[in-house]
Amino acid sequence: MTHPIRTVLWFNGRGREAAEFYCSLIPDSRIESGFASDKGGPDGKSHFEVINLLLGGVPYQILDAGPMFPLSECVSVMIETADQAETDRLWTALVEGGGSHGPCGWLKDRFGLSWQVVPRQISAMLAGPNADRAIAAVMTMGKIDLQAVIAATRAAA
Repeated sequence: MTHPIRTVLWFNGRGREAAEFYCSLIPDSRIESGFASDKGGPDGKSHFEVINLLLGGVPYQILDAGPMFPLSECVSVMIETADQAETDRLWTALVEGGGSHGPCGWLKDRFGLSWQVVPRQISAMLAGPNADRAIAAVMTMGKIDLQAVIAATRAAA
C-alpha cells in the first residue's frame, strides 16, 4: 500500500539492520521497499540507502545517508502498549545491545533512535481528573510502571 506521507528517519549506517530489528519487534510491521546507490550525497559519490517500512501499520522511511544529520531526542517514536508485559518486552528489547534508559518512558536504542514506550492506559489517566497525580508519578520513572501510576491516581489528595 502506498502512503502519501511518511516520517523519514536519517541514519548514519546500519539503517537496514535497524529496519529489520524494528519490524521483528512490532506487530503489523514490514519492510515494503527500498533502494541503494553509491552515487548520492553532496559529492554524488556517497553511498545511501532508502528503506520504506511500516511499523505497527504506520509508514516510515529510513534514509541511511551519512553523518550530516544525527538522530536526536528531537524526534522519537511513541509506542502505546497494551499492558505492562508488552511495555516490559519492548523496553528490554529496544535498550538491549547498547541502548540507554531515559526518563518518563523514554529510551534510546542501540542505533540512536529515541522511543517512548507507554502503556495505553496512561493516555486516559493523563486526560482524567487526577492527571496531575499521573504526571507526577510518570515524572519519577524511567520505564513506566502502570500499576504505580494507577495507584498514584487513586491516592488521597
